[in-house]
Amino acid sequence: MKICLICSSGGHLFQLYVLKDWWGQFERFWVTFKKEDAVSLLKGEKIYWAYFPTNRNFKNLFKNTILAMKILFKERPNLIISNGAGVAIPFFYIGKMLGAKLIYIEVYDRIDSPTITGKVVYPIADIFLLQWEEQKNFYPKGLFLGQIL
Repeated sequence: MKICLICSSGGHLFQLYVLKDWWGQFERFWVTFKKEDAVSLLKGEKIYWAYFPTNRNFKNLFKNTILAMKILFKERPNLIISNGAGVAIPFFYIGKMLGAKLIYIEVYDRIDSPTITGKVVYPIADIFLLQWEEQKNFYPKGLFLGQIL
């Protein structure tokens, strides 16, 4: 199995990184932003650098959509996993068209409102994981995982 792990740098990256005992056993590649934390934390990993900022930046949404097409057609992952943010959206939609399974983890720090990325990928995610029971108010089909951190 080949996994695409895609997320923003910072807290999103750290939340996916702590799942290393799970994803570390599979062939994988990362898509994130070229920032100091990502360069340091993912040393030795296969990484593709995405364009940022992504929040309401249509130019970078377009560039990341082209990037998603190139990477996903080349790598053909079986599974795409993300916890956001916006950079995940084009990868999820293109990955779905290519037959990849999609797992989304709603972030830890959003208890009383949904994230934009969560709302956009919820309809197509194969598994939508929640870190708080309260997130069920926004994602009724989500599965409660519990806190990752």
